[in-house]
Amino acid sequence: MGFFDKAFRLKENGTTVRTEIVAGLTTFMTMAYIIALNPNLLTGFGEFGQDLWNGVFLATCIASAIGTLCMGLLANKPFVMAPGMGLNSFFAIVVANIATIVGCSYLDAFRSGLVIIFVEGVIFLILSIFNIRDKIVNAIPMGVRLGIGPAIGIMLMNIGFGSNVGIYVSDNPNPFYAMRDFFGSLTAKFAKDTMGDEGYKAMVLAVVTMFIGLFVIIALDHFKVKGAVLYGMLAASVVYWAGEAVVLGINPFASLKDASFVPPFKDMATTTLFKLDFKGFIEIGWFTIITLVITFCIIDMFDTIGTLVGTASRANMLDDKGNMPKMKQALISDAVGTLAGSVTGTSTVTTFVESASGVEAGGRTGLTAIVSAIIFLLCMFIAPVAAIIPAAATSSALIYVGILMLSNLKKIDFDDISQLAPVAIMLLAMPISGSIGHGIGLALITYTLIKLCTGKAKDVSILTYVLSVIFILKFFIPL
Repeated sequence: MGFFDKAFRLKENGTTVRTEIVAGLTTFMTMAYIIALNPNLLTGFGEFGQDLWNGVFLATCIASAIGTLCMGLLANKPFVMAPGMGLNSFFAIVVANIATIVGCSYLDAFRSGLVIIFVEGVIFLILSIFNIRDKIVNAIPMGVRLGIGPAIGIMLMNIGFGSNVGIYVSDNPNPFYAMRDFFGSLTAKFAKDTMGDEGYKAMVLAVVTMFIGLFVIIALDHFKVKGAVLYGMLAASVVYWAGEAVVLGINPFASLKDASFVPPFKDMATTTLFKLDFKGFIEIGWFTIITLVITFCIIDMFDTIGTLVGTASRANMLDDKGNMPKMKQALISDAVGTLAGSVTGTSTVTTFVESASGVEAGGRTGLTAIVSAIIFLLCMFIAPVAAIIPAAATSSALIYVGILMLSNLKKIDFDDISQLAPVAIMLLAMPISGSIGHGIGLALITYTLIKLCTGKAKDVSILTYVLSVIFILKFFIPL
C-alpha cells in the first residue's frame, strides 16, 4: 500500500486500496452500457456498417480510458470519463445532416464531424491551461453550485426509474418506462394488451430487480458494509438472470456462446483511427462550423462543470468557498479525453455523472478512476461479458446515489429567494431536459434576473452576466 498511498495520498483522503478498487468497479458497472450504446447511437445501430460500429466501439473504450487515466493521474480525482450521452445523439444528427449537405457517405461525413470534436477539444485544452474554464466555474453563484448536486441526483433517479429500464416490444417503436407506464396510468390489463404478455413480464422483472437491488444496497449500507453499491448491483443481476431463465425462458448467457473476444483493431484502422477529414470539414461552411463548435462547447463545458462540482460536493471535496482543488487538472483531463475521442473515432468525451456511484462506494482518489480506466481497456477483449450486466441492476445504484445526493439541499438558504428559485428551476430542468448544462443555464438566468429585479444588480459578477446572456442566446437562437 506504500506506493499507492504515496502516489494517491490514500490515508490523507481516508480511503484504502481495496475501497478504491471496489469504487472503480462500481463506477464502471453503472456506466458499462456506454460501451455498446455509444457505437449503436453513432452508427444507427449498425445501419452504416459493422466496420464502423467496431471502430466506434474500440474508440469508446480507448478514449474513455485515456481521459479517465488523465483524471486519475493529473487531478487525483475519482471521476470517470466516456462519450457523453446527449452529445453523442446530437453528433449523430450532425453527421447525418453533413452527409445531406455535402452529398457524401455517412462514413465520410462522420470523419468530417470528428474534426468538430477535435476543434472543440483544442479550444477546451487552451481554455483549461489558461484557467479560463476555472474562472467560469467560480462565476457560478454559491447557491446554484450547492444545488447542482441535488439536481444531478434527481436526474440520476429519473434515469434509474425511466429510460434505463425501458422495455421495447416489436409492435411499438417507443419504449415503456417503469415510472411512467408501470407506476403511472397503465393498468395491468391495458399494459398486457399493449405490450403483450412477454413484454409485460419483462417490465415486471425489471421493476422487481430494480427495487431488490435498491433495498439490498440500503440494507448493506446501513450495516456499514464496504462496497454496498457493488454488492447490491451483483445481487440485482443474479435476480434478473434467474428471472430471465425462469419467467421469460431466456438463457441470460446465450450471447457469450458465439461471442468474439478478439478486438477488431483492423476495422478501427480502416474507418476511424486518425481519419479526421479536414477537407470535408471545410466544405460544411464556416457559419455552420462556428455554430456547431459553439453548441458542442457550451453543452460539454457546463455538463462537465456540473458533474465535477455536484459529485465533488457529495464527496466533501469542495473547500469553504465551494471550489474544487485541482479543478484545472480535471478540466484539462476532460479536454484530453475529447481530443482522444476525436482521433480514435467517437464524439465528445466528458465526465460521467455515474461517477457519483463510485464516490458513494468510498472512492476518493485517482486510483478509483485508474481502476475504471483499466476495465475500459479490458473491455476491448471482454465486451460480451460487460454487455450481460442488466440495465435494471445499474438502475438500483443510480436511484440510490440520486437519493443521497439530495442531502446538499440542506445547505441552501431557503429563505433567500435568489438561492431558492434558481435551484428549484434547476431541480426540474435537469431531469426534464436530460442536460446538466441546460439546468445550470436556466439557474444562472433566473439568478441574474432576480438580482436585477430586486435592485441588487451589483451582487452579480460580470462573468455571470456574460454566461447568462450566452445561455439566453443558446436557448432562443437556433444554432
